[in-house]
Amino acid sequence: MRQRVPDEAGRNAMANERLRAALVGANLSVGGLSEIVGVDPKTVERWISKDRVPHRVHRMAVASAVGKDDGFLWPTAVSEAQRGETSREELVGIHPSRGAIPMALWSGLLNQARRQIDILAFAATFLHDAVPDFDATLAQRAADGVQVRLCLGDPACDAVRLRGLEEGIGSSLADRCTLTWKYFRPFLDEPNIAARMHEQTLYASMFRFDDDLLVNTHVLGSAAGSSPVLQLHHLPGGRMFTHFLDGFERTWDTARAVEAADIT
Repeated sequence: MRQRVPDEAGRNAMANERLRAALVGANLSVGGLSEIVGVDPKTVERWISKDRVPHRVHRMAVASAVGKDDGFLWPTAVSEAQRGETSREELVGIHPSRGAIPMALWSGLLNQARRQIDILAFAATFLHDAVPDFDATLAQRAADGVQVRLCLGDPACDAVRLRGLEEGIGSSLADRCTLTWKYFRPFLDEPNIAARMHEQTLYASMFRFDDDLLVNTHVLGSAAGSSPVLQLHHLPGGRMFTHFLDGFERTWDTARAVEAADIT
């Protein structure tokens, strides 16, 4: 959003309301941002009040500080070619199947998370079965202040029933959903852990650890564990990470909150 404000000569200049709102959302002052980026506070003021476009190095620093893409903060500054190149750079690699991902990668991402852990799946029972000390480590990350969101399938919903049929395992998927909720039950009322039960068709399971994201594709007739996984790392201006994370947010918004007492 751009709002016109008078400049020194009395002409109408455009204000960068996106940058202003991003500062508020990040709990940063003009002075605080200027210290992080290494510029004079008056320069930051001009970026906001006159919608001046910073050099790329400063745009990247600002985007990182406020947790927004530079393309969102300054849409005219980032070309489609640049966005495409940055998006390609977000792709760290492709694992031929979820089972091909080394356990050390799962454990490393889990232990290194400092801000956010998000899990979107139907059941994801493999986390409890295969990742060493997964439940205890997840609880410890939350105790250390990491925000954890668990968005898992409702065992009784049509989406779980249909996916079970598609994978050829029938009601076993619903059983796995029930089991994973029981695994998580001891932690659901702990601070910094939020859980919701969804009823959505999933085209991919997602496992987000701060700026790293594992996207486990879903293929008709194939189990998720046998399907390819995209490994992404968020870069300011890239689209892939935010595209998939937007899907998580839409599912989260439609899911219902779950507490320990709801799990029997």
